[in-house]
Amino acid sequence: MKLSRTAAIFIRQIFLISSNPSRLVSIFMWLIIDVVQWGFISRYLSSLGSDTFSFITVILGAVILWEFMSRIQQGILMGFMEDIWTQNLINLFASPLKIKEYLTGLVMTSFTTGIISFLIMALLAGAIFGYNILRIGLLIIPFMAILLIFGISMGILVITMIFKFGPTAEWLGWPVPLVLSLFSGVFFPISTLPEWMGIFAMIIPPSYIFEALRAIITTGSYDYSIMQRLTISAFLSVIYTIATSILFLHVYKKNLEKGNIARFNAEAL
Repeated sequence: MKLSRTAAIFIRQIFLISSNPSRLVSIFMWLIIDVVQWGFISRYLSSLGSDTFSFITVILGAVILWEFMSRIQQGILMGFMEDIWTQNLINLFASPLKIKEYLTGLVMTSFTTGIISFLIMALLAGAIFGYNILRIGLLIIPFMAILLIFGISMGILVITMIFKFGPTAEWLGWPVPLVLSLFSGVFFPISTLPEWMGIFAMIIPPSYIFEALRAIITTGSYDYSIMQRLTISAFLSVIYTIATSILFLHVYKKNLEKGNIARFNAEAL
């Protein structure tokens, strides 16, 4: 795998984003709306509740971290779909470019947009609502690292489904963050879920992150259970990333053997 070819994919995606206002809007507008909307909702709920409990500190941190993970997943999907929409996918793979180099370039792009999105949300939350995401301390680093890895695995899974079922499967990718948020306990404790949903939540890495986040904010302490949650979440995220990468390479090779990759240009017409 050559770094120059990976960098070429990354640079191409950055040029596409910077030269297309609609892509900039799709990346940053919705997360800004989410932060502002949930910030005002949290402020209103805090005005109705006890003075000792702040909904803003609980909800805004969760929103910022969840949007960061969503940007990672959808950044990979958006970069891949851009090559389908422009009918450029088959041209890329007709070159010496390897599939691992292409995928790594997409991951680098989504990581860059994810970090920029995180910084924008953190600054916005601080400027409007006085919220400091860094109040949870250095644990913000493992929190973001685990969500990054899981977001990559979900992005790879989505483009695997598109490789398997064709460009019409695009619609499967966009609602993934919304569906996962129901099981991840982003806005509420996992204990409030029905039993069957709680069981599924146990295999979703973000659920451990947001349970740990709430524990830190509400108790103000760091105990063994938090580190245990982080360990489980990190392990699951790595397993998912390895599994989805293997599945992606398998589906890609099958497409090459059967010549199905040629249909991506035809179905995009």
